[in-house]
Amino acid sequence: MLRSDKILPLLTDSVAQWLSEKSEIIVANQSAKDLFLTYTLLARKATSNVLEIEDGEDSGLGYFKSHRANELEIARMYLLIYVLEQDFDFFKDKVVKLTQVADITELETFLKYLHFLPQAAYFRDTAVDALRTNIGTVFDAISQDNPYPALHFNDQQWNQMFLKAAFIQSDLNGIRDIEARGNADLARIVSDYAHERWAASRTIDAHIWRPVTHYLEGVLLEDMERLFQSEDPVERKAATLCCSNATNTQAKALLGIYPEFSEAVQTNELNWNTLKN
Repeated sequence: MLRSDKILPLLTDSVAQWLSEKSEIIVANQSAKDLFLTYTLLARKATSNVLEIEDGEDSGLGYFKSHRANELEIARMYLLIYVLEQDFDFFKDKVVKLTQVADITELETFLKYLHFLPQAAYFRDTAVDALRTNIGTVFDAISQDNPYPALHFNDQQWNQMFLKAAFIQSDLNGIRDIEARGNADLARIVSDYAHERWAASRTIDAHIWRPVTHYLEGVLLEDMERLFQSEDPVERKAATLCCSNATNTQAKALLGIYPEFSEAVQTNELNWNTLKN
């Protein structure tokens, strides 16, 4: 959660003053109509210019900065955060309604910065619905460099997101907290997926193996050995990373048989971010 009073100073003076006044009226009157109207009018009031943000030690402001948030995005989030801070019970379902009628750009903004909202878990259904979209930018808004899924999705929802990212060839390395959210079901599905791709002589993004680290037994151990024997160095690197982080002694033993990249892992020259270098 990021407090609204941290956000308002980021906006230009004229936008901040107008939005602050409108927000107070919306809350005072408990007006869903004014909320929807103000949210719509922001597109005319705020610009699409990326704001210069001095984040200091505030991780929330740093997130805006790293995502190159523009004034319109920040203004929209200020409005939603403010009304929810002031009267969550009244406005929570109005905010959900906003997302249901939002255009693509508005929905992308909501999803990218969803974790800033008060009681953000309440809006999980909206985030999960975004996983079903056929619009790549909407899917990326919830899946790429976004802390919300790892914080609030259950295993089934998180697995759905990760696997869809693989299917549509989205950037798997852009998904946060992959190791922490790894689970036995996902590890099994990743292995099944890999076997189907291999049978069809199709390539596999080596990052797909990242969540299987703590589940290396049986078929998955055989998968690691196959990766170690691959002609593709990226696949051999992925196997090394998986086995290096595993607790399974059999997985560790594979590193003794295939030590090619073990030293690079130990020095952190090789990690999931440098896998394809």
